Amino acid sequence: MENPLLNFSALPRFDEVLPSHVVPAIDTLVAEARATIEVLATADGEPTWDGFVEPLESANERLARAWGQVSHLNAVVNSPALREAYNAALPAVTQFLTGQAQDLRLFDRYKALAASPGYPGLAPARRRLVENELRDFRLGGAELPAAGKARFKQLQEELAALSSRFQENILDATRDFSVIVSDPAHLSGIPDDVLETARHAASKEGREGWKLTLHMPCYLPVMQYADYPALREQMYRGFVTRASELGKPEWDNSPLIAGILEKRAQVAGLLGYATFAQVSLATKMAQSPPEVIAFLEDLAARAKPFAQTDMAEIVEFARTELNLAEVRAWDVAWVSERLRQKRYAFSDNEVKRYFPEDAVLSGLFRVIESLYGVRVMPSRAASWHPDVKFYAIVDANGALVGQFYLDLYARDAKRGGAWMADARNRRRLAAGFQTPVAFLTCNFSAPVGGRPAFFTHNEVITLFHEFGHGLHQLLTRVDELGVSGIAGVEWDAVELPSQFMENFCWEWDVVSHMARHGETGEALPRGLFDKMVAAKNFQSGMQFVRQVEFALFDMHLHHDFDRSSDTVLAMLGRVRDRVAVVRPPEWNRFPNQFSHIFGGGYAAGYYSYKWAEVLSADAFGAFEEEGVLNPATGARFRDEVLGVGGSRPALESFVAFRGRKPRIEALLRHNGMTATA
Repeated sequence: MENPLLNFSALPRFDEVLPSHVVPAIDTLVAEARATIEVLATADGEPTWDGFVEPLESANERLARAWGQVSHLNAVVNSPALREAYNAALPAVTQFLTGQAQDLRLFDRYKALAASPGYPGLAPARRRLVENELRDFRLGGAELPAAGKARFKQLQEELAALSSRFQENILDATRDFSVIVSDPAHLSGIPDDVLETARHAASKEGREGWKLTLHMPCYLPVMQYADYPALREQMYRGFVTRASELGKPEWDNSPLIAGILEKRAQVAGLLGYATFAQVSLATKMAQSPPEVIAFLEDLAARAKPFAQTDMAEIVEFARTELNLAEVRAWDVAWVSERLRQKRYAFSDNEVKRYFPEDAVLSGLFRVIESLYGVRVMPSRAASWHPDVKFYAIVDANGALVGQFYLDLYARDAKRGGAWMADARNRRRLAAGFQTPVAFLTCNFSAPVGGRPAFFTHNEVITLFHEFGHGLHQLLTRVDELGVSGIAGVEWDAVELPSQFMENFCWEWDVVSHMARHGETGEALPRGLFDKMVAAKNFQSGMQFVRQVEFALFDMHLHHDFDRSSDTVLAMLGRVRDRVAVVRPPEWNRFPNQFSHIFGGGYAAGYYSYKWAEVLSADAFGAFEEEGVLNPATGARFRDEVLGVGGSRPALESFVAFRGRKPRIEALLRHNGMTATA
């Protein structure tokens, strides 16, 4: 029987992929790619794009597409067998990629291409790709001596294994925790739909009562609405101690954090950098760790007075209205929700009734279609779960532009969070164009009781955010794999399109078309929307400094953290001393769940969210000035930002769209902060 992971003729055959396919497929593709590399690296004559870059890109793409499917399945339908297969194949992939990055023969061929008479005549996107490759060979250790290369390769393999284990531990610890509540009085305040799901979860296990879990659709509303403080504390403690020494030893991420930091420092040393932060920034817009730290500290100085006011209001409201003398970490969301209801006369749960899934998706697609002159249409493809939907984007002439999978609901075996990943990039082929395909993944509440899924407004914003990434991937017009879509985009600019899309969730002309009451069909009242807008910046100061806290912690950890005399928690404590207005309890183990930097690609890069928010807020300012659904502005944004992807520096793309360099004023205005505050 054919291995479905080796078939690239059409869309992935997810319904046929078994764990037993993984290792044979990866071994085959690695062997094929190595054979191609051997031919290309030893070829005679001057390297050309068609004779060298193109076949090398093709060989790498086949492995990347197969491994992308395996990685995606491991994240969304994790099972012991699939996890074992993933981890068994991971070393082969890491060894191949590291070995290729260190292959001096390939490096020399790229240098020869860059020095060839034909190089200036290459299209700008192709020259950009070659420039990136030359940089990445240096960062991959190609210029190291033999012993250094061997050590570098070993470190990369160990880092890949540690990061995979870090994610697995969080997933296992999250799945392992639950609270069975048998006394209805302890559930006071929790929304009915959450309780219905919890009742169903307990029933599935043959138990009475309600099963509460740490999955976001359950954990967040419990913390926000549960009146019973002991339940909030129990859930909070379970959440913030996941994968730490305070839980099961086999899932403790503490030694993994130490190992990851140690090995990253060694990688930096081998490459001749003083810190890993410098390695990370070598591919980003920001020039140096001090520049990033100064940027973040400037934001903190601007935001902290607002955050302190937010916190003072919480404490005062808790004391005077709720008879709560002390606001502890597990009280903050609950008190905040009460304060919001008092001040703005609505609750998030009331708003949620106006955002059924079908209306939200229809409203989202309307924005995309209005701005970019495309249509989003339901389509069909094999998937990994019955809940997954599949769509096609076509242009005004009906030609296929791209396709995407949409996996919206939380599941036990699914990694937490929301993300976009590429399944296939756009490229020019001999027979035409290969259109891009993307995975869009969320962890929202699933339908319950025969009713459609309803989303909170925050979940709607998350959906728009991930679609922004998706549009960056799908609306590209670049034909070269290495700089098509989000490939090759500086990481601290990659959040521009995603955070840009969030802004539309606060526009009446958008929201009014994607909101109707789930039971009555009534349109969203303008009065309720106005309250939502009025509350938009409710506690924005606290939310702002929280992101700055994470980003500063990440940057210091990878730049000036002394592992020999300091601890990760002490470092985090010092950052909080400068920035935070909410001090979590001593047993909070946030670093053990910080998968962005220890299990993902944000190491010394978490600042990217705030960095890119300056760009995204300023870019959206053009739509505020010219009309939020102005198709001409949308076409310009697609032409200059989404369409060009990584084919040119992000700053050049921004300037081409906005006509000037980015300014911070729009970001501060959107967050209710003045530039002089």
